[in-house]
Amino acid sequence: MKNIKKIMVAIDLSDYSQATLRYAADLAADLQAELTIVNVINQRDIDAYARIAQMNSVLMGEDFVETRKRERSERMQQLVERCEHPQLTIKTVFRTGVPFLALLEAVQEEGADLLVMGAKGRSNLKGLFLGSTAEKTFRRSPVPVLSLRSSEEDKELQK
Repeated sequence: MKNIKKIMVAIDLSDYSQATLRYAADLAADLQAELTIVNVINQRDIDAYARIAQMNSVLMGEDFVETRKRERSERMQQLVERCEHPQLTIKTVFRTGVPFLALLEAVQEEGADLLVMGAKGRSNLKGLFLGSTAEKTFRRSPVPVLSLRSSEEDKELQK
């Protein structure tokens, strides 16, 4: 079995993100591995904003991607602080594009040995075992993917 030196955790800022990040941070600390958080700004959202901005000149001055990165950075910093692993060096990476493709690109570019992600993300659709991003990532990932189940207890951690 390959040694795990770099762990990447996919965080979408859904209700389960805190529990997912905490698990990945605990694992990284136990394995003395590096931890990288990856967050994907969906290309679908970027395209929708561009269409709306064409009709509303007030939105033209705002750079959608940079604003989202800034907002998400602040929220992720709060999640990191709650993990209580000050000794860990945690890198944050943003990608834009189709979420599962952007995750797979980040895994390769960052040299991750393991990808940690929740089974369901932002859509939170009941009755589905895996979200479409998780399912596509599992099927195509060049490294092992650790899937974390979501629970009501995890939602409480987010608050």
